[in-house]
Amino acid sequence: ASFYGKAFEGKETASGEIFDKEEYVAAHPTYPLGTIAKVTNLENQKSVTIRIIDRGPTSENQKEGVIIDLSKQSAKALDFIVDGRTQVKVEVLKWGNNERN
Repeated sequence: ASFYGKAFEGKETASGEIFDKEEYVAAHPTYPLGTIAKVTNLENQKSVTIRIIDRGPTSENQKEGVIIDLSKQSAKALDFIVDGRTQVKVEVLKWGNNERN
């Protein structure tokens, strides 16, 4: 996982929602928008529940193994702000319906 924040703050996401780096949200390339997932940092076992509202990571980051981009708030909760990336497990709790806001 990686995280995104400042550059996207206040911009419209793929769901039509305005991105707020302080919310527990994320971008995933294929999960339906609105999907609720539990993301666990495999290095420290900390977990957070997020909602998929956007598309990403970039194809370049995906080639490097990044499967999800989390908001800064989510990254703080998982304690990987300093490193920028961490190994995670993503568990879907509820599938979204891909609707835009």
